[in-house]
Amino acid sequence: MHPIKILAATTVVAFSFAVAAPKSQAQIAVNIGPAPVCPYGYYDVAPYNCAPYGYYGPEWFSSGVFIGSGPWFHGPDHFNGHVDNHFHPEHGYHGPYPARGEAARPENHVDHMENFHGNETRDGHGHAGGEHR
Repeated sequence: MHPIKILAATTVVAFSFAVAAPKSQAQIAVNIGPAPVCPYGYYDVAPYNCAPYGYYGPEWFSSGVFIGSGPWFHGPDHFNGHVDNHFHPEHGYHGPYPARGEAARPENHVDHMENFHGNETRDGHGHAGGEHR
């Protein structure tokens, strides 16, 4: 065979494979889902379990509604709120947790947190700040 015929045959075969090859497109979908319904908010680390009363300070609430932490956070830029990390399971807390969907008890409403003393600040995105007492 002549080199031109070999080149032509190779070109036809390569073109056939190029036309027949399926196109691939990168498909990335991130579905975080809705924030869990927790009476006093939730921990800002996965699996975002409900946090007990007293974990978050009053600045985490707007008109009595938890403004969020973790991927659902909707607070202002440069937000830092106080937490009492003694109520975090990674710091040894083994007490009761509210169930998802449970309502806050009236005696534990956010308006009754005048004795709250956080020992840490957090930005709601997993970053802890300095200790505060």
